[in-house]
Amino acid sequence: MALLLGVVGATQSWNVSLAILNLCLISAVMSLGLNIQWGYAGLFNAGVMASTALGGLAAVLVSHSPVGEAWAVGGLDTGLAFVTLVLTVLGAWWIRKKVPEGPLRRVFFLVWLLCGYALLRHFYEQASLNIEAVDPAQTGFLGGLGLPILLSWIAGGVAAAGLAWIVGRVALGLRSDYFAIATLGISEIMISILKNEDWLTRGVKNVTGLERPVPYEVDLQQSQWFIDLVIRLHSADPNQVGEEALQEMVMSASGVFVKLCYSGLFLTVLLLILGLAALALNSPWGRMMRAIRDNEIAAAAMGKDVTNRHRQVFILGSAVIGVAGAMLTTLDGQFTPGSYIPLRFTFLIWVMVIIGGSGNNLGAVLGAFITWFTWIEAEPVALWAVENLNSFLSEGNPLRQHFIEVAPHLRMVVMGMILILVLRFRPAGILPEKNTNRT
Repeated sequence: MALLLGVVGATQSWNVSLAILNLCLISAVMSLGLNIQWGYAGLFNAGVMASTALGGLAAVLVSHSPVGEAWAVGGLDTGLAFVTLVLTVLGAWWIRKKVPEGPLRRVFFLVWLLCGYALLRHFYEQASLNIEAVDPAQTGFLGGLGLPILLSWIAGGVAAAGLAWIVGRVALGLRSDYFAIATLGISEIMISILKNEDWLTRGVKNVTGLERPVPYEVDLQQSQWFIDLVIRLHSADPNQVGEEALQEMVMSASGVFVKLCYSGLFLTVLLLILGLAALALNSPWGRMMRAIRDNEIAAAAMGKDVTNRHRQVFILGSAVIGVAGAMLTTLDGQFTPGSYIPLRFTFLIWVMVIIGGSGNNLGAVLGAFITWFTWIEAEPVALWAVENLNSFLSEGNPLRQHFIEVAPHLRMVVMGMILILVLRFRPAGILPEKNTNRT
């Protein structure tokens, strides 16, 4: 993979190579999260996209500065709506616990929920209408806390873990195929909420201008120390290098420098999670989880609480994916709810785990690098191949235009071929899970 990234840097540009590397690192964290769920416990989570999107939302709610006018016109109603929701849930729980079973409890329960819903709907509609009316072209939402965006990586993990706890309470008792359908449905619900609740996320208008944990390119290009560094690295004489050439070198170097800063941050997180995942896998807890994965009935007969252990590992894996979602939004500098599609944020993550090796943490990382590199580079390689192929065809040959049109879509074919070949010749993945049984 290092050689392939080096080839891209030498033939295309180092900015492109480092951009691919950063997305590979983020994808590796997502792949590790899914591997914890599937490789450790055999949980088929088809809702990876929801955890990723919640991590992205956390980046907005933590780092974006609060919109004062929106809080002034809708903050009180938003708070009252939240308090109403909490009281409705707590009241429903109290009724189910304290009121004796019978028709009276059912009546109290229904009346309480209806009243709570009516009050919640009143406060919520007032708040959302007032907030979204505040300069909708620029804001139209509450904003965030204005804190450093690196804190959102932790918040993204916590938010995704919270959603996983709720999903686990509802769906983990289902059979594996129904659990997959439930997680997919809940994931689509979450994305629909993010696309339509403008007061929270600006919906399809997107949230842009998020703060970055690394320097901006324009600031580097105007810093004398950075210009001097570029000159020294290029062994150039400022008196002989033209102003335009020097400016071009500085602009290119600033992009490389920023991407290297991101790479350092992402690599630190990846190594930390990889180390913790390896410790967990090789611990008694990890051996217990694999025993439950391999034979739930036998594990339950030995006194293991299978459902609670599944819930535990589902929460842990979702938290890791949520961290990756916040990292991705940090890298993009914007939150775009419309970009969350199952192909990118569920299917490709599953391909990474399958290709790399389910149950093997290093395999999950390797699978992420192979899959994302292929996904990105398949299109330019296909276009290069088409250009060379078209040189042998006459100008009037209809195949020339056809090849040009289909070249960008060959990434689907290439990914499908890689997946089929791995499943045929390495069904356990490139780096299969090691057998740690002792005789």
